[in-house]
Amino acid sequence: MISNDKTPLSPNGQFAEVNGLKMYYEIHGTGAPLVLIHGGGSTLYTTFGKILPLLAETYQVIGVELQAHGHTSDRDAPESFEQDADDVAELLKQLNISGVSIFGFSNGGNTAMQIAIRHPQLVKKLILASAFYKREGMFPGFWDFMHNACLDNMPKIYQDEFLKINNNPAALQTMHDKDLQRMLTFQD
Repeated sequence: MISNDKTPLSPNGQFAEVNGLKMYYEIHGTGAPLVLIHGGGSTLYTTFGKILPLLAETYQVIGVELQAHGHTSDRDAPESFEQDADDVAELLKQLNISGVSIFGFSNGGNTAMQIAIRHPQLVKKLILASAFYKREGMFPGFWDFMHNACLDNMPKIYQDEFLKINNNPAALQTMHDKDLQRMLTFQD
């Protein structure tokens, strides 16, 4: 169910009830639909803020924030790329939008791949940046680092932007921990 709740950060911000989440999204521009999916620990604007206005000159940009990220609520369940894909697909269904191009950055790229696998009827094109589909595709030492990752390792800009939107350090820690667990349990 779409609602017209507005975020104080953007006049384009809206929320939809999606699979137990209050999912945040923004729509900018006109033209062919282009869905933007941010990376792990990030928000729509920390990943795409500088290019979103440029993309909106040519496309109808639908920018989303995934479970526990930015403005979007959390659910009492782990994060997964598959669930994120189902959440984005449900949002697009509610918006009556299909035949989309999807631009996914980092973990957003993994979500974009899952949308194409799980909901191929929605996808026209995939644009993937800094995404992986096999554990062995990561740079040496990545998985060892992930086993010792903590909130202090998270880029400060991501922490600061999260807290500007949701001034709840416990929610930031939860998002970090869920992102970390998703990475540690990633299967090719």
